[in-house]
Amino acid sequence: MSSDCPILVWMISLNREYTREEYNACHKVVNDCLPHVKIPYDPPNADSFRQVMTHMLPLLMMRHRRIPRAKWRDCITSNGKHWIEQTPDDMPPEKFLHSMIGYHIAYETSLCGMAMTQGIQRRVVNIGLGIKHVAAEPYGVGVKAYTESLAHKLTSTERTLLTPELGDEVALRRLCTILALKQAYIHAIGQPPGFDWARLEFDVPGQTARGDGHPLQGWEFRIFRASLGVARNVAPPGAQRRDVLVEEQYQCVCAFFRGTKESTFVFNETAKDLENWVQFINIDQMLKVIPKLTA
Repeated sequence: MSSDCPILVWMISLNREYTREEYNACHKVVNDCLPHVKIPYDPPNADSFRQVMTHMLPLLMMRHRRIPRAKWRDCITSNGKHWIEQTPDDMPPEKFLHSMIGYHIAYETSLCGMAMTQGIQRRVVNIGLGIKHVAAEPYGVGVKAYTESLAHKLTSTERTLLTPELGDEVALRRLCTILALKQAYIHAIGQPPGFDWARLEFDVPGQTARGDGHPLQGWEFRIFRASLGVARNVAPPGAQRRDVLVEEQYQCVCAFFRGTKESTFVFNETAKDLENWVQFINIDQMLKVIPKLTA
């Protein structure tokens, strides 16, 4: 892995339900520390909680770097790409130029994440994170029907890679990998939500990527999985609460433009592959550091 613009990823597992008090504490931190981030106050809305937790990740990352909140600002490009600029203070000009932190945040279902890298501003903003819950949706639908419902996001070549002969598990995992790759790339280049996903083609077994029929050159795609244990209340309304631990699988991709001649696919299959660049935390761990995030 390149030492130039090293990549780090932070992941929060929303491993249990949250309380109104916890929502309030997290929402206040984002409101106080990132006033330009406007998240409507809506405690019962689980999606609002996901947004709040995800936006806390840059605060956590800067806290780990021991950089006080007053010493950095969150900047954004015209196409919505974020980078963090530290105050120069006594930093030499060359070091300041290479101190920019580009990042992208994303979430899906029970997993929130942030991918970041440090270097020159024009380079570090070209980063994106894709997260795809490995599950056919809505609940109960078959993998074949789920794949067909997403056909508009796939090319004909990609559809041939998802044949029923693979079996549901392999086909679903491959589908989610393709979607996470597209999501990460679209985020990395700062495209708006209406971008046509079928303009992109990822042949995962062949490790090739194309856009509008042309090879995508210079990209690094890091592909990894996340397995979460999530406590779900399965009791019917009005009955005593009963939590069951549910396992959820996610396919994740970090895309970053390195400017090399070819694009590369890096498959991280084991926990050891991830330990140097992916950090997992849960709700309780994030709540524990709240007092330190505003310092």
